[in-house]
Amino acid sequence: MTVSSAYSSAPDSTRTRIQQEAARLFVASGYHGVSMREVAEAVGVTKPALYHHYADKEALFLAMLDGALAGLSRLIQHASAQQGVRAQLQTLVDELVASAPEQRVGLQLASELRHVSPERRAAFEGEYRRVWMGGLAALFEAAVARGELRTDLPATALARAFLAITYPLVSGPVPPEPQQTARALLSVYLDGAVPR
Repeated sequence: MTVSSAYSSAPDSTRTRIQQEAARLFVASGYHGVSMREVAEAVGVTKPALYHHYADKEALFLAMLDGALAGLSRLIQHASAQQGVRAQLQTLVDELVASAPEQRVGLQLASELRHVSPERRAAFEGEYRRVWMGGLAALFEAAVARGELRTDLPATALARAFLAITYPLVSGPVPPEPQQTARALLSVYLDGAVPR
């Protein structure tokens, strides 16, 4: 998969092409290194046509981040539909590996979030906390309530520990055997790092 595949599910093909090309440009050049003129040229539309879809560069940039967040929301939904925390977390890591290219793009775009207006940044960060962190916390809280996870740590701490241990799946170099690495990391999380 490529940067362009991260945004292929949008229903409007012009908006999809705009987001694909803008993501490619933002990842390559950063937020300040990309102009709306460059995006329009890459898509093959006029600047007025581009502005018909997005009011400004911030709106386009945040739409891409919203798309990445929608993908994270789908991961939570798929995992939550499974029975038991092991199956839920296995689904989550499998889907993180499957969507790793998109997750990497999302992380790269999120690193540029500091360049948008404080109000828009705060709104996105609040939505991120609600959708992704809140969704994970709810999944872990339910597992704690079912007696599947330890109770001496808050569910939010368990969720953050899970994210920390699985972060290598979506950041840095791609492991040679991503699925095997994902399963090993999940085993470390659930069963510990000592040999079994």
